[in-house]
Amino acid sequence: MAGETIIRTTGLTKRYEDVTAVDHLNLSIRQGEIFGLLGPNGAGKTTTTLMLLGLTEPTSGKAEIDGRDCTRDPISVKRIVGYLPDNIGFYPDMTGRENLIFNGRLNGLDQASCEIRAAALLERVGMTEAADRKAGGYSRGMRQRLGVADVLMKDPKIIIMDEPTLGIDPEGMRELIALIRDLSVKDGRTILISSHQLYQIQQICDRVGIFVKGRLIACGRIEELGRQLQNEGLYLLDAQLRPMSDALLAAVGQIRGVTRAERRADGGIHVESTRDVRLELTRTAAQQGAALLELHQSGGDLEEIYRKYFEKAGEQDDVTATEPDRLEKARRSLGQILRQRAGKK
Repeated sequence: MAGETIIRTTGLTKRYEDVTAVDHLNLSIRQGEIFGLLGPNGAGKTTTTLMLLGLTEPTSGKAEIDGRDCTRDPISVKRIVGYLPDNIGFYPDMTGRENLIFNGRLNGLDQASCEIRAAALLERVGMTEAADRKAGGYSRGMRQRLGVADVLMKDPKIIIMDEPTLGIDPEGMRELIALIRDLSVKDGRTILISSHQLYQIQQICDRVGIFVKGRLIACGRIEELGRQLQNEGLYLLDAQLRPMSDALLAAVGQIRGVTRAERRADGGIHVESTRDVRLELTRTAAQQGAALLELHQSGGDLEEIYRKYFEKAGEQDDVTATEPDRLEKARRSLGQILRQRAGKK
């Protein structure tokens, strides 16, 4: 059960010359919850992560983790925060076990403690059989699971993950999602996931924040965001009608309040309206000689919620905000920077 606020940003802003990467971000994340920060590439998610980790200073505003100022006390923050980048790097000529032990030593653990902890974590992430193989031969899914073990070597209270399920096969994805949920429910750790993969986020996150061009345009539980859209006069319906025809689609589009009626890939129909039109939709289907096989409100689907909030913000689904090239370079090297700083302690 999520508790008190452990991550808080107040008016957090970062500007690069004439580009505002993060625009007055006010965000609270509670202890023990899994929070999804959603947005396209360039939305400002990476910049936010950099400021939370104390790797770049905000232009204005403040970020705090467990009462620690992320700008003024970054070393203290790093002691309780683990970071899993989207493309975690390991030494390819070292085994998975050796990589974990090496990281443990960088974080101040003695050799014996490192060996014991590495063995326990390898078992927890399902990597015991591959533990003594060279990491250079691991699949992406295996590297991600080893990455989780790597982050856990220093036993952090908070874990920040950047696109953790990207490029993983379905089975590996299910295993990783179960592991992440376990870290929250059993361990009580706080998980912040930065991603644009909506389906995976919907399965795992307690709350989500929708981020576009540096602005947080919506935040809450998925069902709450769906209800908010309805309260604002945005209704989403999905239906299966047989037989489906162009005439029927056109008739549905003429129902009062319907703003969009389109066929889905599975042959069904998706309807958006400014009012509840379920009764009229049923009548229209009957008048057109079609049988209504299925009808449900789809406001709880994150993909639809995400798209509608983007439209409200005046954006398109493929919105990208251009941040300077150095941000992309910083994202790629973030894991390396953390290792280097840990080695200097």
